[in-house]
Parts: sequence; structure tokens; C-alpha cells
Amino acid sequence: MMDVEEFAASSRPVQYDDLDLENAFRDRPLSPEGLRCLRYMHDIESHTVCYLRDLLLTESHRDPRITTFLTTWAWEEQWHGVALAKVLQAHGEAAGNERISAVRSALGLKDRFGPLLTTVGSVLARRDFVAVHMTWGALNEWSTQAGYARLAQLEDHPVLTELLERIQRQEARHIAFYATEARERLAASPRAQKLVRFALDKLWAPVGSGVVPKEETAFLVQHLLCGADGTSWVRKLDQRLERLPGMNGLGLVGREVTRWSTVSAVAA
Repeated sequence: MMDVEEFAASSRPVQYDDLDLENAFRDRPLSPEGLRCLRYMHDIESHTVCYLRDLLLTESHRDPRITTFLTTWAWEEQWHGVALAKVLQAHGEAAGNERISAVRSALGLKDRFGPLLTTVGSVLARRDFVAVHMTWGALNEWSTQAGYARLAQLEDHPVLTELLERIQRQEARHIAFYATEARERLAASPRAQKLVRFALDKLWAPVGSGVVPKEETAFLVQHLLCGADGTSWVRKLDQRLERLPGMNGLGLVGREVTRWSTVSAVAA
């Protein structure tokens, strides 16, 4: 079991001041495709506090270990968004508060009813909701880490790669908590295994797909996870998920990537 107090005490904002992000992309800017992926990543990292809002209305808030983790997780993710904003701004892109406000405003009623639906799901799942939350969180963090690794590989920009590797190291801290909690809770409850498997099978989608326009999710999935190199990452993600108790043979990530590969990625 992770020492969550130590986890919180050792938390620091991701460091980027030494990278000179303002000038690093002047002579070697990112590709249009890379920037489009980075906008998505910025928007979702910056939306983490809204996910936290929803989760605090669920059974997860009853466990002080989990709320300590979530508080730290949301804070670190906020700084990931700030760091990515610096890269977008170096390219003359809108980022930070200006862009975040627009993303949240565009959600409309979805933003109002989202917390209610999450709460209802928690009530129905009762004590096993936390197992759903932890497994879902582990898969989201695994896929986020994979997305950063693929973007760094495709852009092959030394400064971007260094920044994304620093973010990935913090994501690994999040993965350690989520995956450990998921494994223990699933191993302890056959009911939890069935519920988590059902929830993932019916409801899971790539991180951020409920926040940004669907063509942006389609583009991210197609750019990062399709093709030979992308397929190897998809296989790894499914293998990691399926090593958790009761998740064998799910094939979830591969199925979702196939589904999003057929969605138009042309922006309206």
C-alpha cells in the first residue's frame, strides 16, 4: 500500500523554468499535428479540477487516503496544463485561462448534469464504486502516459521530449496509486470485478472525449494510436488493464481505438 502522506508531501509542480520554452520552438516549431494533440492535452490536464469536483460527490470522498491522493493528483495535473500552455503560447496559440474558459463554457448543460450522473452511478455501485474509480483512473493514466510518449516520439523535439518525460514521471506516481488500489479492491471482491468490467465495457472512452469535440478525440486517437507503432502501444495498454483481477480478455482499448479510427477527424 502506498504511503499517501509521503506521496502528498513529496509533490512538486512539474519543473519547466530551465527549459526556455519561450524560445525553444522559434527555429524548430512543432508540426500542425503535434500542436493539435498538444491543445487536446492542455485542455484535459486543465480540466482535472472539474473531474475532482465530480468525484468528491461520490463514495470516493469517504476514504481520507483517496481524498489526500486526489487533492495532490489534481494539483499536479493543474501544473501539467500550465507547462503545456507555455508550449502553446510559444507558438502564438491561445492557452491558459483564456482557452480553459472557452472549453468549459462550450460544455453547457453537459457540465451541469455530469456531476449528477456520476453521483447516481456512485449510489448504484455503493461500496464498489471506489473499485470502478480506481480502475478507471489507472487506465486513464496509463493511456495519458502513452499519449505523451507517442507525441514525443513523433515530434522528436528535444525540449518537448524533456518536458513530456518530466510530466510522464509524475503520471507514473499517479499510476502507482490507482493501479495498486484497483488491484487490491478487485482481488477482494468478485462483485467489484463484475461491476468494474461492466462499467468499463459499456462506458469507458478515451480520456477527454466528453470534454472536447469528437473530431478532436478522433484526431488524437488516429494520430497517436493507429498504425504499426500505435498498435504496439494499444496492445501494451490492454495487457496492463487485463493483468488486473477479473479484467482478462476485455480488449477494451483496442476496441475503442478501432471505433474512433472510423470517426471523422476533420474539424468543423
